Amino acid sequence: MVTRRSFITGFAAMPVLSYLSLDNVFAATPKNILVMALQLDIITSLDPHEAFESVGEEVTGNLYQQLVKPKLTAANEIEGDLALSWTASDDKKTFTFKMDPNAKFADGTPLTAEDAAFSLQRVVKLDKSPAYIINQFGYTKDNVEQFISAPDKQTLVIKTAEPASESFLLYCLSANVGSVVQKSACLANQKGDDLGNAWLKTNSAGSGAFKLRTWKVSETVILESNKNNPHAGKIERVIIRHIVDPSAQLLMLQKGDVDIARNLTTEQLRPLQNDKNFTLVSKGIAGTLMVSANVANPNLAKPQVWQAIKWALDYESIQKNIIPLTHKIHQSFLPEGFPAAVNTIMYKRDVTKAKALLAEAGFPNGFEVTLDHYSASPSADIAQAIQSNLGEIGIKVTLLAAESRQVLTKMRARQQQLALTQWGADYFDPNSNAEAFCSNPDNTTNAKSRTLAWRCSWQDKAISDLSTQALHESDPATRIKLYEQLQTQHMENSPFMIMFQPTLTAACRHDISGVVLTVMSTSPYEKVVKA
Repeated sequence: MVTRRSFITGFAAMPVLSYLSLDNVFAATPKNILVMALQLDIITSLDPHEAFESVGEEVTGNLYQQLVKPKLTAANEIEGDLALSWTASDDKKTFTFKMDPNAKFADGTPLTAEDAAFSLQRVVKLDKSPAYIINQFGYTKDNVEQFISAPDKQTLVIKTAEPASESFLLYCLSANVGSVVQKSACLANQKGDDLGNAWLKTNSAGSGAFKLRTWKVSETVILESNKNNPHAGKIERVIIRHIVDPSAQLLMLQKGDVDIARNLTTEQLRPLQNDKNFTLVSKGIAGTLMVSANVANPNLAKPQVWQAIKWALDYESIQKNIIPLTHKIHQSFLPEGFPAAVNTIMYKRDVTKAKALLAEAGFPNGFEVTLDHYSASPSADIAQAIQSNLGEIGIKVTLLAAESRQVLTKMRARQQQLALTQWGADYFDPNSNAEAFCSNPDNTTNAKSRTLAWRCSWQDKAISDLSTQALHESDPATRIKLYEQLQTQHMENSPFMIMFQPTLTAACRHDISGVVLTVMSTSPYEKVVKA
C-alpha cells in the first residue's frame, strides 16, 4: 500500500444519476444511515487478498478483521484483532497465535484458526498484487500449507523459512492482505481453482463491523451493519456514492444530501473552515504523490532524464497554488511520520540545470512523452502544471486522463510512459515502501514480485541490496541509518519523482461525530455517530 484519481466538471460528471435524482434520494438522510460522497473509481476488487488501492482497502477494512491490527491512535503499535495472544519460538521461525473463540463471520458461522490458515494460504496461492507482503517470508504455492497450519480451532501456527523479526511479521499481518475470509463461503463459490476470487470481488465473507450489500463499479458501495461483530456501532447502513466533481460533493454536503464529503480540494475546504455547520477531520497519511517513469521507454531510460524532470518541477508553486490544504512537499519514499523518514527537500525548480541534464542525456531539444493521470481533481490540475513545467525544458507532454483504476491497470501492465499516481504504505515499517520502490529481483514479464520498481521496468542492484540489508538488520539504530541512506540514494538515482505527501480531510455536517482517519488511510465506519 496503499496503495494504497479528462474530467467533465460540474453535475454532468456524475455517473448514472443526475444531481436532482440524488437530491430526491438523499435529502434528510436517516439517523441510522451514513451517506458519503467519495471518488470510487479507483476500486478494482473488494476481495481483500486482491484489493490494493486506498479506497478499496478502506472498504474491505470495514468488512474484514485481521489477526492483529495497528492501534488507531498509534500506527506503530500492534494490538490483537482476531488473535488474543501470540508467542514466538526461540529461533524466531515459528509464531503461534491463539484465536478469539467467540469470533463469528457475518452469517453467524464461528471463525476458527482453520479460516485464518486458509486465508493466508489463499493469499499465496492467488498471488495477486499484495501477495508479496506475505510471500517475503519464504512462501510459495507449493510450500505454504506446510508453513501455515491450524492444529486446532483456536490455534494458528505460522512458520517462516528464515528467522523473522516478530514486530515485522506482525506489521505485515496487520496489512489489508492479512484479512481473514470465510473458508466455506469461498470454496462454495469457487470457479475452477480461483478460491472464490471472482465471487469475492463483489461479495463479502468477513467478520468486520459491516457486510457488503452491493458494489456497482464507479457508482455506489452499500454496506450493512454486521450484528455478529461485537463492535458494530449505531449506523445500520453506509451508502457511499461515487461523486466525481469535488464542487458537486460540496453542494451535496451543504444541502444535506450527504453527511460526509471525502474529496474536497483546497477550493472547497476554505469556506468550511470557519463554518459552524461543518466539521473538518484531517489526518496526514502514509502516502506519497509522485511522477514515475517507465525506463523501458528509450526517452526515459537515462538517469540524467530523471534528474532533469526532478529539477524542472515547481514543487512550491504547485503546493501553494493548487493543493495548500491537502498536500505538503515531500520527496522521499518514506512519508513523514514513518521511522527513518528523510524529510530533506533535495529538489527545487532550476530550469537551467534541468536543460543541461537533458542535453547531457542526448536530448538538447527535448522529446515527446505521455503522462497518465487520474482524471479527478486535484490530479488533473497537478498534471497540467507538470505539463507546463516540463514544456519549459523541451519535454512535450501529452496528458492522458482516465479513471483511477484504468491508470493503475495500465501501470500494472507496464504500458505507461510517465504516470502521476499516489502510493500508500501497507504497514507501519520502512520496508513497506522500501520493498515497493526499490526491489525488482526479476524484471521479466512473468515476475512473481511486481513492485512499483517492476512496474517502471527499473532495476538498481546497489539500491536493491541496500534495501535487503536494511530489512534484515537486527540493530534498530543501524537499521534506521540504513533506511536514511537508502532514501537519499533513491532520490538521487531512481525514476521516481516523489513530490507531495497528502492529508486526508473528511468534511462532515455538524450532526456527525466519531469520524476517524488514520495514518494508514483507513476509516472505521462503526465509530461514526449521527446526532
